[in-house]
Amino acid sequence: MRITTWAEYGLICTLHLARRAGEGPITGRDVAASERLPGDYVEQILLRLRRSGIVTSVRGARGGYVLARDASAITVREVIAASEHATFDLHCVSHPVGEERCADSSHCSIRPVWMMLQHRIDEVLESVVLSDLLHDEATVRERVGLPVLQS
Repeated sequence: MRITTWAEYGLICTLHLARRAGEGPITGRDVAASERLPGDYVEQILLRLRRSGIVTSVRGARGGYVLARDASAITVREVIAASEHATFDLHCVSHPVGEERCADSSHCSIRPVWMMLQHRIDEVLESVVLSDLLHDEATVRERVGLPVLQS
């Protein structure tokens, strides 16, 4: 699995909105500037997040984006899936027809391993919510069950 910039920027944008909870809407351009991300890219990601119900948009002079739900109710998996439309691309499932190397993919003994891996990745991403990520690295490591690094 490779985390794309769509997924990474989606998480950065939603975390930015989570940190601002209660402060009102912020424009995509302001999020991009604050996080040093490309403005057009951020606008596209925020549109995907809005379509998925993770953020809402507010029109008007003081408009922009806010989280649609509390940060404790939004999982990392939701954000990644909304940002890049999938958390794990199984080539034999997403492109099953016409591929020479997978011409007979209905009898593939490898596919169950990839499907199990996808399931486990999704389980982990589903277990972490945005509010878990609003802390320093040591606290996040502790919350998700990883050892704390010694400096």
